[in-house]
Amino acid sequence: MKRQPLEPALEAIERQHLRRRRTTVDAYAEPGSHASVIVDGRRLVDFSSNDYLGLAGHPALAAAMAECAGRCGAGSGASHLISGHGREHAALEEELAAFTGRDRALLFSTGYMANLGVVTALAGRGESVLLDRLSHASLIDAGLLCGARLRRYRHCDADAARRLLAESTPPTTVVATDGVFSMDGDVAPLRALSESARAHDAWLVVDDAHGIGVLGANGRGAVELAGLGSEEVPVLVGTLGKALGSFGAFVAGSQALIDFLIQRARPYVYTTALPQPVAAATRAALRIAREESWRRERALALTARFRAAARQAGVPLTGSVTPIQPIPIGSARAALEAQQALLRAGFWVVAIRAPTVPAGEERLRVTLTAGHDEHQVDALVESLSRIRAPA
Repeated sequence: MKRQPLEPALEAIERQHLRRRRTTVDAYAEPGSHASVIVDGRRLVDFSSNDYLGLAGHPALAAAMAECAGRCGAGSGASHLISGHGREHAALEEELAAFTGRDRALLFSTGYMANLGVVTALAGRGESVLLDRLSHASLIDAGLLCGARLRRYRHCDADAARRLLAESTPPTTVVATDGVFSMDGDVAPLRALSESARAHDAWLVVDDAHGIGVLGANGRGAVELAGLGSEEVPVLVGTLGKALGSFGAFVAGSQALIDFLIQRARPYVYTTALPQPVAAATRAALRIAREESWRRERALALTARFRAAARQAGVPLTGSVTPIQPIPIGSARAALEAQQALLRAGFWVVAIRAPTVPAGEERLRVTLTAGHDEHQVDALVESLSRIRAPA
């Protein structure tokens, strides 16, 4: 087969209003805050960031990173199993294990790699993987790559998951779900999923990238919010690049689980370790997140304010009560037009289109953070009410 030209495919994507383009952020408008950005010389209030606790621009993180870089250099130079595992990595893993209430934690370079590593290590040919239909792409890819039979249940439908588990041939080895779904903002039915997984002796993997630091009485995420521990959720995946404001990811669980992943998780074994300065910055972020609970409380309070104002203004909402607030639009073209209208009004809110969400379910994705203020939230709602009629 001859190599096919790419231009026709790109033109088709363009005609469907699905072509992705990057925006270069020139600077942050205020020192220590990522809530406002400078793009092409314009100041925009950023309502698309996952920096839920407002830590990405915190001076303590920058100071910790700079100090560590002076001691350790910019890069780790090798994988964790060669010579790349440093003191900052070890200390961060211990602190993450303590924070999540688990025996051990293992650092990965990205959340995508963490999910690939976990699922491909725990499931293989002759076995089965069960996923929520709206699971993150990394979990879907992991289910495909591991060689097991991949099945998906209706979104957040614990009864459908239970039925598939009962009917599963071969037996299900892994049940995996997002804790908080990144495009919908809703929370998985973790207690019911845990009961079903335990009844069928399956691993439950919860990717709580958008819950860690935000939900629960201590910011330990959707698992804490559901009142579950390590027995009910044996595999917890978290990110460092969202609420904790830095970069990377981790898996937390039992001593045996972490030892097994060190042996079998290929994305861990065969990649260069996270730079130690990033680990140092994350340690600073974790300390701030524990000590300054007002950040979590503020993000959730602004979320409640946004929802109340949006309802009053006739802006369509979903059922999400997390800082991820989707605004249903209905088509890719309309979503792009709404994004451009908000851009003219001084807001950066990204249109989410297929294949990230199903075709026909395009939306604006608004995220609230501790870095925003009430005036910015109210002004966003006012702009949304002008550009979008109630659905």
